[in-house]
Amino acid sequence: MMKKNLITAAILSCTAMTSFTALADGPNFYGRADLALTNSDLGVATQNQKDGTVIENNFSWLGVKGTEKINDDFEILYQMEFGVSNFDNSGNTFAARNTFIGLKTNAGTALVGRNDTVFKQSESGFDLFGNSNSDIDLLAAGQTRSGDGISYYSPKLADMLTLNATYLMDDNYESQSDSMYALSATIGDRALKSHNFYAAAAYQDGITDIEAYRGVVQAKFGNFIVGGLYQNTESLKSELAHLEGDSYFINAAYVMGNLKIKAMYGYDDSGLGKIVDRRTGQLENDEGANVLDARKDVSDVEIQQFSIGADYRLSNNTLVYGHYAKYDGDMKLNGVVEDLSDDIFTVGVRLDF
Repeated sequence: MMKKNLITAAILSCTAMTSFTALADGPNFYGRADLALTNSDLGVATQNQKDGTVIENNFSWLGVKGTEKINDDFEILYQMEFGVSNFDNSGNTFAARNTFIGLKTNAGTALVGRNDTVFKQSESGFDLFGNSNSDIDLLAAGQTRSGDGISYYSPKLADMLTLNATYLMDDNYESQSDSMYALSATIGDRALKSHNFYAAAAYQDGITDIEAYRGVVQAKFGNFIVGGLYQNTESLKSELAHLEGDSYFINAAYVMGNLKIKAMYGYDDSGLGKIVDRRTGQLENDEGANVLDARKDVSDVEIQQFSIGADYRLSNNTLVYGHYAKYDGDMKLNGVVEDLSDDIFTVGVRLDF
């Protein structure tokens, strides 16, 4: 009798486990290791902001994610992702990345926690040099991953259009803005598979104390991929109200089997990208200044970026790459013209798992 009870209990346990597995996908462990050897003259665009020859950790990460189906109409989503920074001697091990709990329904998907804003996500696959020293965020502001937020993504309408929004709980922020939100609309396919084009319009107000609007287009013609991005950005900080202007980029790629050859040109005169912020802080620190927001002393920014490179996929999960990036421009700091020019050479390897 006891043996029968044990067998029955074992069968019931297996049935319960099988039922749960049928309703859940995950948790799934994933990650990326991305390291590059880089030489630069100025060092402002590199991840560790050092000149000379350095090893760059291009935002390696670890994560776990999954879903759990409640019924045919509701599905729980979750993700916890951490940047891994202990390849170098910075002393930091982990950094915050997209971490959220969400709900997916027929009316759309809502995520609560830390996530890329829909303004940032509107770039989609446009940035051919993303997560490197040639990322568009060196020139263009608004590439923000924000916590304490709620993001909404509509179902795909007519198999093409999505409407999206991000709202940040502004009481959790010290900000000069009364509200912090972003909106976007996208059409086509960001992977350029189901549709051979992608386009987006996006707007944000208050997030990181800027107001910005952006348009993105990208299209595939056979083995060629071409794209463009335009953005206008204005600072909402009273001490940075003089910083306002345009950023734009054009790029192209040619895919031939496992090889992708790519090039990008960018321009900015807003002075609100990372490279101006970093360079200004570097210069004022060299002078022993108390740097709170060094950009308050910046004016007359004009900078161009040109990048050319290639990716080669050794396997589904392994990529080797190399590129050359040139930054050419200047700005005024306290009325003195300062150089923003830099030449960067990078080779690296990326492993996904």
